[in-house]
Amino acid sequence: MIAPTASDPAIRAELERAKAANEAKTRYLAAVSHEIRSPLNVIYGYAQLLERDPGISGAEAGTIIRRSAEHVTNLVEGLLEISRIESGVMTIRAEPIDIRALLQQVVAMFRMQAAAKGLALTLEIDARLPDRVKADDRRLRQILINLVSNAIKYTDAGSVAVHVGYRSQVADITVRDTGIGIAAEDLDRVFAPFDRGSSSEAQRQPGIGLGLAITRVLASVLGGDIAVTSTRGAGSAFRFRVMLPAVDRAVRGANPGGAITGYHGARRTVLAIDDDPAQRAILHSLLVPLGFRVETAANGPDGLALAARIAPDIVLLDIQMPGMTGWQVASRLRADHGGALRIVLVSADAHDLGAPREGRDSHDAFMTKPVELDALVTLIGSQLDLRWEQVDTPAPASADDAMPRDALPPEAGALLEQARAQAGIGHVRGVERALDALATSVPEAAGLVAILRRHLQALDLRSLVQTIDDAA
Repeated sequence: MIAPTASDPAIRAELERAKAANEAKTRYLAAVSHEIRSPLNVIYGYAQLLERDPGISGAEAGTIIRRSAEHVTNLVEGLLEISRIESGVMTIRAEPIDIRALLQQVVAMFRMQAAAKGLALTLEIDARLPDRVKADDRRLRQILINLVSNAIKYTDAGSVAVHVGYRSQVADITVRDTGIGIAAEDLDRVFAPFDRGSSSEAQRQPGIGLGLAITRVLASVLGGDIAVTSTRGAGSAFRFRVMLPAVDRAVRGANPGGAITGYHGARRTVLAIDDDPAQRAILHSLLVPLGFRVETAANGPDGLALAARIAPDIVLLDIQMPGMTGWQVASRLRADHGGALRIVLVSADAHDLGAPREGRDSHDAFMTKPVELDALVTLIGSQLDLRWEQVDTPAPASADDAMPRDALPPEAGALLEQARAQAGIGHVRGVERALDALATSVPEAAGLVAILRRHLQALDLRSLVQTIDDAA
């Protein structure tokens, strides 16, 4: 028998496919490395500045660090989704959720980003959409975030509109923008991993081209479909349709426009079981000011003993702990306390839900670390059916609120040019000092300063420079 050689067509084809796959992997690793290093550099740099300079605003530095950490988290989550999809371990968890609150929260997340670009961001919800539906909250949220984020990213002027229809248990969600649009020959490519089409405008945008690819796969996994229509230079519309069965029981959620300060009714007890003292400290600092009684334990046995003494209303439970795992603890808690006790698993192991472990059916909800604290508070409220006490938060300043540059005193122009020059060389601290001076010396420039600060906090220096130029 003659062994096949590299000259055989089948072997050549396999070699070409292997070569193409290897080149794609190299490009992918380079892109991911760049995407991770950029926000990590910001986190590392600002952490050092906070250590060296006590005059730096902790709130502003914290905002920049948080946003950079969110960028890394979203990238890692995207990679994990691809890993789960390829390995076939993705688990869909359909649970009752407050769909209207979810939609409002997602849109609220991007209001500041849209306002910083001068965009109108609107949400229109069909009156027939029920308050509660059955869905996988995390995957549905990710699809919505990807679509709205993508629309704002590729829109420099005009608007982004989210319209939600509902009929026969099917939600019809359309995200429409007035952005750069997509060429007809690129419509199929926008859903391919690491491919953003042939447009030079699209290629200049940050990212590695995973958002829409993941969105299409998640839409399919949820039993839905997604399609796009677009006109080059006039905008795009992404339409996502998915079945969301209505749930009868009403929920008393939080108003996304207000800051939660507490809750009505009897004081509730939270038990946090986590072997990491920093995680326990974060939960304690977050929940005690809201009126919760918070008790903590460093391992499963201590947590079980503490639960027997204090009878908590809800347990926040890590999975990976020495000795007893979170799954084992959840199983014991459910056996000892019954269904009235709410159990939320909080874990850094995003693959845990796909593995057959003891206690899989003994918990009520799951959150992946790093935890978005507002989302955790909302989840606790949903699990305990709380009615929140809130204070309204002012809407962020929009481009329309900023006084034109020619209406400002002459000294404002010099400080704006100073900020522009510092932004041109990437000197963030220099921009910050110029804006501080502008806010102090020219109070009537407060609206413009607020917009420029948002660009600075997002490290979007290009938009900052553009806003200064547009104000001229």
